[in-house]
Amino acid sequence: MRDLKKHPWAAGDLLVLRSVIEQVDDEAREAYAADEESCGFLVGPAAEARRVDGIVPMVNRANALHRLDPEQYPRTGRTYFDIDSMKFQGAIAKGEAAGRPVKILYHSHLDVGAYFSATDAEVAKMGQGEPPWDLAYLVTSVRGGRVDDRKLFVWDPHGGAFVESALEIVDGAGEVHEAR
Repeated sequence: MRDLKKHPWAAGDLLVLRSVIEQVDDEAREAYAADEESCGFLVGPAAEARRVDGIVPMVNRANALHRLDPEQYPRTGRTYFDIDSMKFQGAIAKGEAAGRPVKILYHSHLDVGAYFSATDAEVAKMGQGEPPWDLAYLVTSVRGGRVDDRKLFVWDPHGGAFVESALEIVDGAGEVHEAR
């Protein structure tokens, strides 16, 4: 259930520390070299709703699941990411309790650009009409091993779809380096 008063970061327009974006980019390049999407989440202080200052990488289980049962899991990590939903749900609860909530779920795309795919939307909604978590979603594009774009997306309940949102990359003092 969407609660922007309690989780205003779900509306987007976020400020992400450059050091965090650099870690997201590093992880995306490393995952590209392993022929899979990177994934994880970004956190920040509840008292500063727009600020994102921490990263928690997660394991992309897609390749392991595909090896285990290719019929049930036909997609590999190159075109899909799968995280441990129990660990993710636990991180959301723990972050809320500690005053450092999960604000962004991120993943990378390999050689196709930074967009929110139909699969991304369905996974984010978890089979429901809207996402069960109040989050923003960051997609980082890696082409030929180089990060070439990134975009932030949020759920628009009025349009019933994910839409692009503003994202600013700032240094530790809040100076804007890049805005989208």
